[in-house]
Amino acid sequence: MNFKKSIKKLEDKRKELDDKNVQDFQHQKGKLSARERINLLLDPETFVEIDPFVESRFSTFEMDRKKIAGDGVITGFGKINDRLVYVYSQDFSKIGGSLGEMHGKKIVKVIETAKRVGCPVVGIIDSGGARIQEGIASLDGYAEIFRVMVKASGVIPQITCLVGPSAGGASYAPGLSDFVFMVDGISHMYITGPAVIESVVGEKVSFEQLGGATVHSVKSGCAHFVTSNEEDCFLSVKKLLSYLPQNNLDDPPYQRSVLSEIFKKKNSNILDIIPQKEEKGYDMKEIIKIIFDPGSFFEIQENFATNAIVGFARLSGWVVGVVASQTRFIAGTLDIDSSDKVARFVRFCDAFNIPLVNLVDTPGYLPGTDQEHKGIIRHGAKVLYAYAEASVPKISVILRKAFGGAYIALASRKIGYDFIIAWPFAQIAVMGPEQAVKVIYKKEIAESENPKETEKEKIKEYKETFLNPWQAAKLGQVDMIIHPQETRDVLIKCIESLLDKREEKITRKHGNIPL
Repeated sequence: MNFKKSIKKLEDKRKELDDKNVQDFQHQKGKLSARERINLLLDPETFVEIDPFVESRFSTFEMDRKKIAGDGVITGFGKINDRLVYVYSQDFSKIGGSLGEMHGKKIVKVIETAKRVGCPVVGIIDSGGARIQEGIASLDGYAEIFRVMVKASGVIPQITCLVGPSAGGASYAPGLSDFVFMVDGISHMYITGPAVIESVVGEKVSFEQLGGATVHSVKSGCAHFVTSNEEDCFLSVKKLLSYLPQNNLDDPPYQRSVLSEIFKKKNSNILDIIPQKEEKGYDMKEIIKIIFDPGSFFEIQENFATNAIVGFARLSGWVVGVVASQTRFIAGTLDIDSSDKVARFVRFCDAFNIPLVNLVDTPGYLPGTDQEHKGIIRHGAKVLYAYAEASVPKISVILRKAFGGAYIALASRKIGYDFIIAWPFAQIAVMGPEQAVKVIYKKEIAESENPKETEKEKIKEYKETFLNPWQAAKLGQVDMIIHPQETRDVLIKCIESLLDKREEKITRKHGNIPL
């Protein structure tokens, strides 16, 4: 046995894997190489590669001349902030990062192993799509990936970083992920490319206009985060993981800070943010800054459905999921897109043991024929379903308004909230006073000598009778009415009292969420 010859062969093979031409190829396109990306994402010297010498089994269409070690994807495991993660990184410099049979099997192996050991998986996508030369074997590769992703859903966090193209069927891998990161200028995701669209429907569109980062973060909602470069992308992934547990049986990481202790003092300026005139909007993010640990709020889908805010934060070190009305945009009403955004976030938090805190100030679901015809009933029902299904601690704080169906979804005791908290000027009702009075006193107003004056009097009467939290408190539907300055302290105590909450699950295959 020739030890030296065998070791020399291993060294040569490893040199092939670290080909410097790969870096040059990617750098010319303004992108990092697959290995550079892994090195940026993981803690130094922690990456262990799996299946580096796997090759395609196909030889048709001259594929025997294009066989390369690794088959266009690097897979393995390592650590992020000393916590285990599995990772795969597609290599666009090798056969365009196209997915063939063995390429797909490598990704499947990583996801299955991550699920088995109970840790997150991060996919770094930079691929031209299915490898046409391998026929339906490449499509079956995608099918197998999608199946294992679905099996792992709700068991381990699945994160996708789009740092190049993701075309056709390949784009469903990000679609099945929990969180999708895109990089402005180099990330593109679409089912049908510009050339096909032009040939079929005659519409001319660029890659950026069709499936760029801005499109998916603002319009489609398919991207949760957008960064200006790859370095920031991987830093953001690390930050996201700092809020998440390793798996569905784990608890989110507790992280107490000195600032959190200092921040316990009452914040007198919280009332300065809320306008005296109830019809005026304000920036809910300013309220979030005051209530939660300093600098801890990490917003998700910041540019999509901006009338609702979702994200992770910490309360005295405990991770919570925040859902808040943003009254600066369409008065904080719930519409089709914000309903989808909220429901998806709530279900993720419930799957991974993250308590939910709602900050509610909404007049209800957005009215109008456009919303009705596009299915606001179906989409709005997703929010109801998500909250009713969630068994994690759920706390709702009503700041100013909670009307109608939005009240039911975001603040009703009967939907399953553990604590309902209201500020003393909170308004809780079936609908706004102007609309309610026109229904209740329609005949009386019409028959009065001065209809406008009568309507004003009835609105005032309605406000005094119903538009306050005391009626709800008398019925036991509001647990606490507190001074706004006490919100942070009360929330911390409530969260800590619910940390050991347990609920029995109904035995069933699964529910039928109104998708």
